[in-house]
Amino acid sequence: MRSLNRRYRGRDKTTDVLSFSLREGSFSHIQPQVLGDLVISVPVAVRQATEAGHSLNREIVMLLIHGLLHLLGYDHETGEGNARKMRQREQQLLTKFFS
Repeated sequence: MRSLNRRYRGRDKTTDVLSFSLREGSFSHIQPQVLGDLVISVPVAVRQATEAGHSLNREIVMLLIHGLLHLLGYDHETGEGNARKMRQREQQLLTKFFS
């Protein structure tokens, strides 16, 4: 995961989830119905679930939602307002998934 993060985002550290949009770039027209790919680091998810005191299943779902929102255009790194919108949407989807 660290090498993917370094190669594609220029960040030389591990991360929990990476989103690779297939709706951007030169080949986005090939399969416009496909959003992209998500890569989830299970070791990081295990650590985060343990630290948060919830199940690995919940952590994986949280990371899946987070990555999917990135593929849909949400970006928490472009300002506090955008971060707030993304967190709110994550909470809405988590509530629906776990209720």
